[in-house]
Amino acid sequence: MGCRLTVSKEENGYKVTGNSCKRGAAYGIKEMTNPTRVIPTTVKIRNGFLKRLPVKTNGSIPKELIFKCMEIINSVEVEAPVKIGDVIIENILGTGVDVVATKTMASISCKKI
Repeated sequence: MGCRLTVSKEENGYKVTGNSCKRGAAYGIKEMTNPTRVIPTTVKIRNGFLKRLPVKTNGSIPKELIFKCMEIINSVEVEAPVKIGDVIIENILGTGVDVVATKTMASISCKKI
């Protein structure tokens, strides 16, 4: 469930209408001034039981940096085993945000038969 927000710029800042809580007002202002996103994606992994490891940023990235972040993420290849929460890329683009694994993936050589 969401709200249909209307944000208008006024002399002393922004006015948000249509929100049903304070978070909605803060979200509307942030979307107008500095929109950010968490990036969920995958990276290549060697010797894993899957070919791609799910990862995400552990914080929000400014929207204008998303494509640069994806270029870096797409150039990375990790080696299995990897545990959930392992930092795959530290402080991406100097944002203070890390890219972390969202799945534990054992090495193929560790797989029980």
